[in-house]
Amino acid sequence: MYEIDYAKFGTFLSQLRREKGMTQKELAERLFVSDKAVSKWERGVSHS
Repeated sequence: MYEIDYAKFGTFLSQLRREKGMTQKELAERLFVSDKAVSKWERGVSHS
């Protein structure tokens, strides 16, 4: 199995979202999650 580097994933997610010109809220709506979840992912805080 591979181990995920959550900090790197968060940086990647944030960069991709910004390249697409999306807010955290817009991304959250597309993924059917809260904007707080997206924020936690981008900061590498939450693993769910």
